[in-house]
Amino acid sequence: MSDSNVLDNADRRNFLGNATAGVAAVGAAAACWPFISSMNPSSDTLEKASTEVNISGIAVGQSQTVSWGGKPVFVVHRTPEQIASVKNSQGGKEPQADSERTKQPEWLVVVGVCTHMGCIPSRTEEGWLCPCHGSLYDNSGRILHGPAPKNLAVPPYKFVSNDKIIIGEA
Repeated sequence: MSDSNVLDNADRRNFLGNATAGVAAVGAAAACWPFISSMNPSSDTLEKASTEVNISGIAVGQSQTVSWGGKPVFVVHRTPEQIASVKNSQGGKEPQADSERTKQPEWLVVVGVCTHMGCIPSRTEEGWLCPCHGSLYDNSGRILHGPAPKNLAVPPYKFVSNDKIIIGEA
């Protein structure tokens, strides 16, 4: 047999081995792609990633509840009296200055879910009262008393104009 015999050519065997490995790698990647793609958030989740709120219609002393990420968010246009009442206090169980919880003193934005059992607190003159177990939050969303362990959460938000905020972007 001569070196020119096609069946004994080492270069040809190497090429065929490499080509087979390449096709196998592409096939494996194609088989894994749907699984990897399924880990991306769905389009309806991406739509809920941020919520635009027109605050021009919220009168002083009034609030509006909007949905963000499947949770209620309270947007409150606080009165000067409400601002003054929370300005010098730190809250109760989880002390935090009001200035750390707001970007503009007249506007408070908090997630409306009680940190105890996930109930939706009701608005009162003093702040919010969780009807299930009696947790009381002040007008800054800080826990004053009751079984709730933490203040109402402040979501990431930013003012994009004098009459519009976007919740979900900081």
